[in-house]
Amino acid sequence: MDEFTDLKRTERVRNRTLDDVSKVFEKNAWDDVEWNDEQKQAAVEKVNFNSATPLSEEDSRDYLLNAGKHWESFYKKHNDQFFKLRKWLDSEFPEILEANSRLVESGNESDERVVVFETGCGAGSTVLPLLECVKKSFVYCCDFSEAAIALLKSRPQYDPAVCNAFVADLTEDSTDHWPVQPNSVDFVIMLFTLSAIRPEKMPAVIAHLVKFLKPGGQIFFRDYGQYDLAQLRFKPAQCAGENLYVRQDGTLAYFFTQEEVRNLFTNAGLKEEQNALDKRLIVNRKRNLLMHRMWIQCKFSKPKP
Repeated sequence: MDEFTDLKRTERVRNRTLDDVSKVFEKNAWDDVEWNDEQKQAAVEKVNFNSATPLSEEDSRDYLLNAGKHWESFYKKHNDQFFKLRKWLDSEFPEILEANSRLVESGNESDERVVVFETGCGAGSTVLPLLECVKKSFVYCCDFSEAAIALLKSRPQYDPAVCNAFVADLTEDSTDHWPVQPNSVDFVIMLFTLSAIRPEKMPAVIAHLVKFLKPGGQIFFRDYGQYDLAQLRFKPAQCAGENLYVRQDGTLAYFFTQEEVRNLFTNAGLKEEQNALDKRLIVNRKRNLLMHRMWIQCKFSKPKP
């Protein structure tokens, strides 16, 4: 799960084009790096080889049905030290800041706020930077893990006047007991959340979130793309299904294609605004390593009547 470190370490610009491979170690990352045919074939063969030895049916059932338990263990072990603060949100999803600016510039003294709902918030790696830079916001956020929510609420930046963090299983059938109201949210944030959920549950999760969105509201999605380095690093007997894996700590990781993501969200009635494959070449100059990352970043909006 080093994608968060990679994102924090690299500059948040998109003009780092690798035109001369002899200069690859001059920067710590390059954008839109295409694979050659040999690299593509090697990735396919690696995935096929690992998938040929799947998890046992019994182990697979345990991991798929008890995802919350494994995330609880994860946060009890790592506390809030594993994921770095995501301070790149303003460059990737500027719509939130723009909505905040419109409220500030209007001079309206009312209690109106930009309402954000983050799913899979963990210990606050997205929520805390968001609260810092979006002053006219109210943020709902939820996570599988009671330990993660407790960690977030213990942070000095957490203020219940502008943030409501709660424990929730996104895959549960009813959300009536959640504090979020239907048609009340301007922006939903899903960063590396959907990949931790069983594929057959994904449509229901998205349907829940669409219900909370205001007409015209947006969902911001970022997650693993198929053949990402993290997928290629898995070993045989860690595969629980097509493009679905179980990490050593028992948590799930699914690797998406752009078409899959498009279908999941548009079938829920949303309009696709962005669907980009972020093909990043991460350079570790100290260790002389080149690492190909594949992330899918999308924006979907809820149509107005």
